[in-house]
Amino acid sequence: METFLNEPAKKETNYTGYVIGAIVGILIIGALVFIASRRPSMEDQAAAILEGSLRPGDPGFEQLSRDIIISTSDKTVESPNAFGSISMFIVGRVKYRGDKLINGLEVNVSVIDQFNQVVKEKKVLVVPTQQPSLGPGETIPITLSIEGFKKEDDRANIRWVVSAVRVAK
Repeated sequence: METFLNEPAKKETNYTGYVIGAIVGILIIGALVFIASRRPSMEDQAAAILEGSLRPGDPGFEQLSRDIIISTSDKTVESPNAFGSISMFIVGRVKYRGDKLINGLEVNVSVIDQFNQVVKEKKVLVVPTQQPSLGPGETIPITLSIEGFKKEDDRANIRWVVSAVRVAK
């Protein structure tokens, strides 16, 4: 009975393991944050991909952009979100009729009102993000979303404009 009533002696806790574990955890998290901060932003990556591409006003751009046909699908959807604004999920197709291989294509998508005024717009890098290249006669499906429309915004039409093209040499 005496052993039952005697309280066991408390063991001294060794906090050294906890401190070493916390320090190692902090170092690992710090290293991950450092590595993540060293990666270039999406805009920098897109600029690197489109380096040397033809833009509006450059010689040869008009001919190349005439050979790129972009159409909007009837699967485009407007969807209200929890914050009271509306998002548009735009679906289209990019068809290339030219004879050169395109390895960089940027498209500007605009939602316009009845008076051809831009309500919202977004630039999208189609090639090489959706497909590595776009060859003669090929078609690429394209899907994107534009958020932040108000209920009273007039969303009459969608305009696609080629903003940059890079041709393989």
